[in-house]
Amino acid sequence: MSDKKQSNAMWGGRFASGPDAIMEAINASIDFDQRMARQDIEGSRAHAAMLAQQGIITDSDADAIREGLLTVLSEIDTGTFQFSKALEDIHMNVESRLKELVGEPAGRLHTGRSRNDQVALDFKLWVRDQMDAVVLGLEALMKALLVQAEAGADVVMPGFTHLQVAQPVTWGHHMMAYVEMFARDRSRMQDARVRMNESPLGAAALAGTGFPIDRYMTASALGFDRPSANSLDAVSDRDFALEFLSASSICATHLSRFAEELVIWSSAQFKFVTLSDRFSTGSSIMPQKKNPDAAELIRAKVGRINGSLVALLTIMKGLPLAYSKDMQEDKEQVFDAADSLMLALAAMTGMVGDMAANKDSLEVAAATGFSTATDLADWLVRELGMPFRDAHHVTGALVKMAEDGGVDLPDLTLAQMQSVCADITDSVFGVLGVHNSVASRVSYGGTAPAQVRAQALRWKKELK
Repeated sequence: MSDKKQSNAMWGGRFASGPDAIMEAINASIDFDQRMARQDIEGSRAHAAMLAQQGIITDSDADAIREGLLTVLSEIDTGTFQFSKALEDIHMNVESRLKELVGEPAGRLHTGRSRNDQVALDFKLWVRDQMDAVVLGLEALMKALLVQAEAGADVVMPGFTHLQVAQPVTWGHHMMAYVEMFARDRSRMQDARVRMNESPLGAAALAGTGFPIDRYMTASALGFDRPSANSLDAVSDRDFALEFLSASSICATHLSRFAEELVIWSSAQFKFVTLSDRFSTGSSIMPQKKNPDAAELIRAKVGRINGSLVALLTIMKGLPLAYSKDMQEDKEQVFDAADSLMLALAAMTGMVGDMAANKDSLEVAAATGFSTATDLADWLVRELGMPFRDAHHVTGALVKMAEDGGVDLPDLTLAQMQSVCADITDSVFGVLGVHNSVASRVSYGGTAPAQVRAQALRWKKELK
């Protein structure tokens, strides 16, 4: 049968001739929605079983449909299935092949449903599976960061604000900051999954169906918590895709921020971290170069993912209820964003697992830029009972003295300090070293090594 005749046969008697080639090209989605083949077949199997249970089709027809669908799935998995653009989408491609395999029973499969609720179901199932995959990817990255955090709990490094040295922190503390960030990404995916876990199957075109279907049965068979409560909303809803893209954009932003730090830290000017050869490249002309290309590409992925979010928001913003063909444009955006996010997560996990913190460079940098000035101000408050604003002023004067002398705060003599504040004693030197500084930050969530280890242990238990 020709493609045009094949298309007509699937559409039925409403159209006298097949679609124009241009219309076929703009209307077809099979080039990308074939990725939902497994979900489409899973939904059809559940629907057929329910139809038989309800006496809407015979058990023998349901058995034929089930076996035929398994054959179709096997053909798709092995790459022998012939996709047809004339059949537009994955749903019609599967149904057409099913008819070739089992004959008349295939025509009964679509009883009590529409392509509108079918595509909503397939897409939901695909996005739900992808959310689960992202959660696993995030957990792998968090575990790699925990290894770095525990190994570097005592390694001091500069903490920055405005990319200027602020206070000493530990490598472990910095790694744990990203554990917390990616944990929120994990939570967002899990939260969105709960909210989207309602089955649209059985909403039919938009108004439900007169057949005595059991939507609770299909919802349960497909792992949903319940069927959606409004048929119009069920076929119109793409919030689940928007939430996936939104959570993906935030996660990609976190990955990009970390990637930016790795690009900076691995430079010859910083030398904070050494990235492995597996995630670096060389230069075609400069033999000394070792470029952090993986980090740079991760940094770029957020642009694609953000673009997908904006695209789908724009597609959905003007659509009346219920289904409009505009919604066919949702899938490529989600597929591309999902591919980009999963690749970025895998690459970042590999980089974190392989990278080495350069302890000596980190410690030298931690001691620069008057990084213990806040410790000095705190000492003046704690030991001398000085109001903090006065202590801030005294510390500022001592910083200027050190800066003018080309030294750091610990290099000032006691006499020099006492020339600014006579009550300062030599015990002040106990708080000016970077190791003393980080050890003193024992408040919950602080950078003290004991706090870092406690937080790492908490997350290791959580991720088991």
